[in-house]
Amino acid sequence: MTSSGAVAASARAVVGLHATEPVSVYLSAWARSGATQADVDDALYRERSVVKQLAMRRTLFAFPVDLLPAVRGSAAARVAAQQHGLLARSVVTAGLATDGDAWVERACDLALERLAQEPATTNQLRNQLPMLAVRLPRPENPTSPPAPVAARVLTVLAASGRVVRGNNQGSWTTSKPVWTLVDDWVPGPAGSAEPWGAAEGYAELVRRWLWAYGPGTEADIVWWLGATKSAVRQALADTRAVAVSLEDGAPAWLHPDDVDPVAAPAPWAALLPALDPATMGWRGRTFHIDPRTAKAVYDRAGNGLPTAWWNGRTVGGWTQQADGRVTVVPHVDLPRTAIIALDHQADELTQRLDGQVLRTTFHRPQQEGDRPVTAERVP
Repeated sequence: MTSSGAVAASARAVVGLHATEPVSVYLSAWARSGATQADVDDALYRERSVVKQLAMRRTLFAFPVDLLPAVRGSAAARVAAQQHGLLARSVVTAGLATDGDAWVERACDLALERLAQEPATTNQLRNQLPMLAVRLPRPENPTSPPAPVAARVLTVLAASGRVVRGNNQGSWTTSKPVWTLVDDWVPGPAGSAEPWGAAEGYAELVRRWLWAYGPGTEADIVWWLGATKSAVRQALADTRAVAVSLEDGAPAWLHPDDVDPVAAPAPWAALLPALDPATMGWRGRTFHIDPRTAKAVYDRAGNGLPTAWWNGRTVGGWTQQADGRVTVVPHVDLPRTAIIALDHQADELTQRLDGQVLRTTFHRPQQEGDRPVTAERVP
């Protein structure tokens, strides 16, 4: 397997890597496969074996390329319809048009016509297409100044699978995508393939989720998928998922080929970035984190912050000092073996980052009174 192939394998192992924060793709792939920054760049921008796609819960993912038709026909299509409707209503409310749907379609068509000539950034599209420079109130914060509509039009196009984030004009820590038509970017059959039907697409996503995250509850899958209970129940039936019980007696589901007992793995430690699939894989998280400490590694919206893991449990977070040194911030007492293993992970990540201090858009509670891991804390 090539180094960039390991990146695709890492994404496939967890269905897809979260990509809302650009650095998450790199750090999640490194934690799972040792992939370097160059390896991830190769997978994303040269081989394109992993492609960014807006999907579940209006979240950006980096999916294995073969999964795109299933995603586009199900979770992404649901987001596209929601965002199209929101934008259409905003257009009417702002008095730009009486037919909001027609306005959105026209704006999308203009953007597609321009991108058919040459890929472009959001700013380039806004500067070249006056319709995309129109300003509307921000739906998530109506009291803030109105913003150009270009980003919202591109959100509709990206979710619908008509355009894709191509090359990145920023560094690996920033997102400045060059928007590209899907057929011009995605290699092989996946690029030209029609989106699957919604039921078929949801079944494939649930099948892969069960393999990666099962056992899980219906509530876990509904939350992760951002879909309705009826869609999830149909997908569970279509995948012939096996009903099981969790330790607390709650009903849950397993992949039909994953019902054999699994031996406990060797002890392991990992430092994972914000929005890593492991922190965002389930709605119910008490099996891997103490509820009393969960608020230290999840923000108020439930977004997972940088976390430290030991033997399958979240035991704290991690942060960086001003000089770029990575330090672990424990929230539970740890044995010496865990401290040594997590310290080793912190040293390796420090070397990887080479003095670069990462920034996150999420509030990080563990920075309030950070405590680096030290052997003196072991009882």
